[in-house]
Amino acid sequence: MYSFELKDVHKHFGNIKALNGVSLKAKEGSIYGLLGPNGAGKTTIVRILSTLLAFEKGSAKVHGVDVSKDPDGVRRLIGLAGQYAAVDEFLTGYENVFMTARLYGLTRKESKKRTNELLEILGLAKAAKRPVRTYSGGMRRRLDLGASLVGKPKIMFLDEPTTGLDPKTRLDIWNTINDLVKNGTSFLLTTQYLEEADQMANQIAVIDGGKVIAEGTSKQLKALLGGEVVEFKLKNDQEKSAALEIAKKFTKQTISYDPETLSVKVPISSGANDLMAIVQELNNHQLAVVSLSLHQPSLDDVFLSLTSKDKGIEQ
Repeated sequence: MYSFELKDVHKHFGNIKALNGVSLKAKEGSIYGLLGPNGAGKTTIVRILSTLLAFEKGSAKVHGVDVSKDPDGVRRLIGLAGQYAAVDEFLTGYENVFMTARLYGLTRKESKKRTNELLEILGLAKAAKRPVRTYSGGMRRRLDLGASLVGKPKIMFLDEPTTGLDPKTRLDIWNTINDLVKNGTSFLLTTQYLEEADQMANQIAVIDGGKVIAEGTSKQLKALLGGEVVEFKLKNDQEKSAALEIAKKFTKQTISYDPETLSVKVPISSGANDLMAIVQELNNHQLAVVSLSLHQPSLDDVFLSLTSKDKGIEQ
């Protein structure tokens, strides 16, 4: 049985095709990552699977339960944590989780036990009696995650769970999620942090324009570029056009350019030979380069290549 399954799902908002025939499925006990630019359809998928949004065509199931035919049955199987921590800052951490447990229908004794268990798991036991308004952003996110776990869900939907958190706090959240997976909970994770998907997800789908444009493990997606990446940083933006023209001589794949860092990334297939040839071309055109390197493709490189609106260059 799959933790979730979508088949040819369509969702429109007026004339906008939010989802245009999306099909996905994930194994139980895994972390499934959804990547995509803003407006790609990631949150729409989460809202459909969590019964918050109806769709026009296709089918959606969570642990074999049909989302449209038995939404109450689906809700008993899931937990949901949105982009912002949905906690009451005037209550203590303990009171937030305890209140959620009572709303789930647990007795006072059961609620107390479950609350203490979750606060311990999430490293919040020592802060349990403090008002949430005194919590850091990371503590609030962990508390929100704890409240979502009260019902012991089979699968958790996490919509950009670490947005705005510092690197250390993000790592703490990752560790918490990985521990929960070891105990049998499945996760569907949407994120714009490519490193997050790279480190955590067993399977990744890239969504763009309401369609799945690639799916596989991180390693499989990186293999789509078929080689290595030459990256060089220009000294000034005025040389961008000339640099991109040079880069196009060495690849048929998407070349990315970051206007903030003035970095050009060129997927290549001949490794050091292409690197030396690019250096020679840059020298011939007297282009000032601050730095230059050759590296294996990252998920960032794959993402830029797959979601480029221009069929040759990401400007």
